[in-house]
Formats: sequence, structure tokens, C-alpha cells
Amino acid sequence: MRTAYAMGGADGCIADARHHALAFLDRARVDHRLRVSDRVRDIIQLVVSELVTNARKYAPGPVLMELRLTADSVDVAVWDNDPTVPMARPADPDRIGQHGLEIVKAVTAHLFVEQEPVGKRITARIALADPPGDAAAGRRPS
Repeated sequence: MRTAYAMGGADGCIADARHHALAFLDRARVDHRLRVSDRVRDIIQLVVSELVTNARKYAPGPVLMELRLTADSVDVAVWDNDPTVPMARPADPDRIGQHGLEIVKAVTAHLFVEQEPVGKRITARIALADPPGDAAAGRRPS
């Protein structure tokens, strides 16, 4: 299952991207009886927010978000037209802001950055299974 969402960068597009991601997960739950914990839903919304925010902040043009579902993960891919490959900065508790990529790396199974003929694509892979022994991770009813 996959879907794509194009954004022109208007105010509210980050919230729209999060809503689009949740709707995708809801369709997967209904169509494929997929169980997604609240923790995983929250992580996907966080990753979408961070990647779309960075694309809007650093790239002058449109942004494309693609969501892909596999048996054990969800890929959140965000394309923008800036060819600059982002780098996570070293941890610095005194730095205000610019922690987005650090956060995404910390909560995802894999993070890929691919340069495209125009711009770049950043893909974050989020595991659908909660870590073993994660009693705090609730399940949404199916």
C-alpha cells in the first residue's frame, strides 16, 4: 500500500501532512487489518512533521511526501528540490532548534538520504512492532 501527497508550502501544510499520514494508517487498519500502536502513530506524526518542516524551511519549491506500507514497517519519504544533503549535528543541549534530524534518526529504524536529478529524497523507516517489553505502548482497537 502506498500514497503520495504534494504540498505547495502554504501555511498549514505540515498539519495537513500529519493528517494525511494518519488517514493512510487508518485505511491500512481497515483495508489490511493492520494493528498500529499509539506509540507508532505518534512517531509517524513526529517524523512527518520534522521532515516536512525541514523541506519547507530549506527548499524554495514544492514538497512531495510518499508513504509506503510493508509487512513490518512504514516508510515516510519526503522529496524537495534542494540538493543539499542534511547532516545531523552533534548533540548540544545548549543549542536552540535544529534538532529535527537528530530526533528522526533516534526514533526510526533506518534513515536514507538520496540525491535525485532535482533535489533530494529523505526516507525514514518506522518499524510497526513495538519493542519487546514495551508495556506502555497501547494498541488502537481494530
